[in-house]
Amino acid sequence: MPDWNIPFKLYIDACGDGLETALHQVQIINDKPTEGPVCYISGNIKRTESRYGACQMEWLCLVWALEKLHYYLYVSDFEVITDCNAVKSLLNMKTPKRHILRWQIAIQEYRGNITRAHKAGNIHKNADGLSRWELTNTPDKPAYVP
Repeated sequence: MPDWNIPFKLYIDACGDGLETALHQVQIINDKPTEGPVCYISGNIKRTESRYGACQMEWLCLVWALEKLHYYLYVSDFEVITDCNAVKSLLNMKTPKRHILRWQIAIQEYRGNITRAHKAGNIHKNADGLSRWELTNTPDKPAYVP
């Protein structure tokens, strides 16, 4: 169960196949601080999104994660950890394209709660795996069967 008074860690990663987010939190377990997962989410990208460059894919992943995890992140401080340094520049762009401007507006409500950190791709493993695992979702092979 998450503790709303402790900051979250939002690990994001995107690749040509999909988006992945791992939401973690450090809690005290047996008198030791232990980082553990709160949830993992992943999603496929649309055909038009597959044409985005690496930076735009990471920005898309951040906006998508904030939308999906709004319930957790709206009331809490959190750190975004990514393997792409360009995520830091998203909020500071002066004349972005329209879709990037919409992303900037979507992120604005979290601006006071959010900090950003870079983690090299070779050690950014908890958010990397699911973004590269293709999940088919067709009528003959549904991704989820209740």
